[in-house]
Amino acid sequence: MSATVEAAIAARKADTPERARARALDQRDKLAGLRARFDLPAGEIYLDGNSLGAMPVSVPAAINGALTEGWAKDLIRSWNGRDWHNLPVTVGDRLSPLMGAARGEVLAADSTSVNLYKAFCAAMRMRTGRGKIVSERNNFPTDVHILQGAIANVFPEAKLALAEDSDESVLALIDADTAVVCLSHVNYRSGRLRDMAAVTKAAHAAGALVIWDLCHSLGALPVDLNACEADFAVGCTYKYMNGGPGAPAFLFVAGRHLDGARNPLNGWQGHTAPFGFEIDYRPAKTMEKFRVGTPPVLSYLPLLESLAVFEETDMARLREKSLALTDFFIEMVEARLAGHGLSLVTPRDHALRGSQVALTHENGWPIMQALIACGVVGDFRAPDILRFGFTPLYVGFEDVWGAIATLEAIMTGSLWREPRFAERKLVT
Repeated sequence: MSATVEAAIAARKADTPERARARALDQRDKLAGLRARFDLPAGEIYLDGNSLGAMPVSVPAAINGALTEGWAKDLIRSWNGRDWHNLPVTVGDRLSPLMGAARGEVLAADSTSVNLYKAFCAAMRMRTGRGKIVSERNNFPTDVHILQGAIANVFPEAKLALAEDSDESVLALIDADTAVVCLSHVNYRSGRLRDMAAVTKAAHAAGALVIWDLCHSLGALPVDLNACEADFAVGCTYKYMNGGPGAPAFLFVAGRHLDGARNPLNGWQGHTAPFGFEIDYRPAKTMEKFRVGTPPVLSYLPLLESLAVFEETDMARLREKSLALTDFFIEMVEARLAGHGLSLVTPRDHALRGSQVALTHENGWPIMQALIACGVVGDFRAPDILRFGFTPLYVGFEDVWGAIATLEAIMTGSLWREPRFAERKLVT
């Protein structure tokens, strides 16, 4: 470890009024005890749960049991004995309260991209005769890629219109020809939160259906799909939901649409009687119609352990802490980092903010690499965004103080200028 890195790490050990305030906030935090439920590296400040959540401490035992007892001893009997076959449904039902869905409306399976393809094709076939799809220019690229691919290969007459960041720009594009509106609830770059209820209402007024991407929402803030009368939603569970790398994604289909919505991928698990082994396809009448292939059992187990932690609290408390953490971070950025070329792009207004804070700097990549080398883990998004995620289950206020103190030391000492921090990596 270089002397400059050691100096930056030492900066977060200084006693200051801000640090004392952070400690006091942690002492009053009623969620602080949940931090012990996660395995976090000692001496590290982890602010990247919006990209990959931390591992619950109970995960190794759960997976070991499934391996040594479920697979090694019970073998194929575990599909029935341990209810492995029904995991997409049982996990979906446990996810549903976190998004304001009813039992039987959520399926945990496949990836976000695959589920978006299913939802989009189903929605388009429910709105035949319309040819306009509305999405957003700054959407996570895979969402737009899936739409572009489906249009090119399945709906060649359709046209894609891309809105800007504001809700107003979305509403301006919705018209009588709009079939589907597909948006991210929280923007992955800026952390901007869209007004789900208002946008959904406007789309419905025009006769369109809406698909919401909840990748940067679920587990971080309250979501109420049914109260907003949402039609479809998709998302991953490895970010704020702490399901681990490879965790299954989810698909929500409003109960009122289950009869009419059609899965474009006719896999055997979506058959009404998959173990009847009929050669002709008959889709299930329940949410299981959106199943495709065999569930990857081991990938569900970490998510189940994380869900057990979520079930000890509620999203209102998590949201309150999330906003307090991000408020404190923004306040410290402005107080300690003025003059270093960092700009805030995340909205200050609570009603417009998710659970992350994004800063821009023309040298964002090497600055973030220097931060990571000093034990403060955030991430980078092209072209110039330093992104910090605040997972209320395990991030504390002293973590916020430590991150800012380290970043200030890096900027003041120009540590980020070291050549090693300019080296690009495949995963950012």
